Amino acid sequence: MTTHSADPGSTPLPRPMEQWLEYLRANRRYSGHTLQGYRQDLQHLVKLHPGTELHSYTENHIRQSVARLHAQGLQPRSLARALAAWRGFFRWWAPHAGMAHNPAAGVRAPRAPRSLPKALSVEQAQVLLDRPGLPEPKTPVECRDQAMFEVLYSSGLRLAELVSLDWRYLRSGKYESQSWIQLEESEATILGKGGKKRSVPLGGKATQALSRWLQERSKLQGGCSPETDPDTYAALFLGARGKRISPRVVQRQLNQLATLAGLPVNVHPHSLRHSFASHLLQSAQDLRAVQELLGHSNISTTQIYTKLDFQHLAKAYDQAHPRAGRKHD
Repeated sequence: MTTHSADPGSTPLPRPMEQWLEYLRANRRYSGHTLQGYRQDLQHLVKLHPGTELHSYTENHIRQSVARLHAQGLQPRSLARALAAWRGFFRWWAPHAGMAHNPAAGVRAPRAPRSLPKALSVEQAQVLLDRPGLPEPKTPVECRDQAMFEVLYSSGLRLAELVSLDWRYLRSGKYESQSWIQLEESEATILGKGGKKRSVPLGGKATQALSRWLQERSKLQGGCSPETDPDTYAALFLGARGKRISPRVVQRQLNQLATLAGLPVNVHPHSLRHSFASHLLQSAQDLRAVQELLGHSNISTTQIYTKLDFQHLAKAYDQAHPRAGRKHD
């Protein structure tokens, strides 16, 4: 295989790197976009150490490369991808080259700041959902939208979790519900990230809105059955074409309502999840409960969502967790 580059002015890659990229393309089915990104990352490394043989790379070379690229303005997420490319290449090539270890294995990128959509204030959330000055929801689409947004704020669901909801548990042929509501019990069963299931409560406003929507739902649904189209039959929220609603439609409808309500912020579905967490913690200060309701695996993720400082977070943890048992100076 001959050495070639991504464009005429780019840095040529050593043959082993070209072979690795070809392996990813042919054997691992990596997309062209990903391969182009990896090629640029490998070119960064080669350009920073001209004349250095691949088998001579050490962890110090990798650390210097990260530091120099960071100084040149490369952002933490881009550095993390570059490290992933370098680590992947040396993991693949080092055994063939007789290298003792992967020089990129122990190097980590600078931590990237984790930003979240801004939470609504309690008053803004009430304006959005109470719709003062706007007519009561009447059409099927309006009733659907009201139910969706009430559920997002009531239960703190992710957007993907919302659209995956079924109106009841269904098992038909190869289809089995992953997430569904139990309206009589005012709760929902959610399959979240990592295949983790949790139960979340549905507040009074949410159950009222859901009951209203379920009365109108058949007007959007076609004549499908559990046997002919189980996903559409089971889907709680439907789009205008009668199929399970898409995340993009939820986003669009929420933005429209926020505009009609006169809110001065761009409201994303995740903003309602963030608002749910923030308002619940402000009122109850029960960290573990919020962690469980959000479906977080650890408290550090809940800390990011609530944007509380660690001392406040640790105090809430000590008050909320019966086995915290931490000593303070």
